[in-house]
Amino acid sequence: MSSTPSFETRDPTAPDFWSERFEKEFMPWDRGGVPLRLLQFVQEAGRPYVTLIPGCGTGYEVACLSEAGWDVTAIDFSAAAVETARRALGPWGNRVVEADFFTFVPPRQVELIYERAFLCALPPRMRQAIAERWAALLPPGGLLVGFFFFDDAPKGPPFGISPDELAALLDPAFERIADEPAADSLSVFAGKERWQVWRRRSGA
Repeated sequence: MSSTPSFETRDPTAPDFWSERFEKEFMPWDRGGVPLRLLQFVQEAGRPYVTLIPGCGTGYEVACLSEAGWDVTAIDFSAAAVETARRALGPWGNRVVEADFFTFVPPRQVELIYERAFLCALPPRMRQAIAERWAALLPPGGLLVGFFFFDDAPKGPPFGISPDELAALLDPAFERIADEPAADSLSVFAGKERWQVWRRRSGA
């Protein structure tokens, strides 16, 4: 088994932190495909959604959703991640944009945000800002959909959160409408992530 590369950047809030890892091909969070639960969700959705994928990484989900007729924009603030995604996605690569989630203005009203290892990629001090941005981007009835990593280890990434902490973070603006264990997690997340769907509250 190959050893972990050495890295210069230790701050996961900096784009260079992630670019280094993409450039050295150290991506333990990269599953090389689309989670089964997302595929099932797309099949059951009934209609396409205008979707935003923050911190998309390699962005396999972009191709999956695009091929299903969804209007998808994926963003990452790491130039190396964006380059990797565009290479991997072929004709759908133009849907990946280098941008900062906190300042990015989507080209159309977002109806759904897909969460996959974005919240847990950034330190806990960023969580409130992330939740507020999710709420600001989604209209009443909009959906926050994806996988949430629950763990109490103090170091990261990935930075885990407790179920109570996540509820306190999201309850002011969202109501949870689905919650189940993830069936095909990568080893770094195994047994510690759940598929959840949160709906944006009206007037919150």
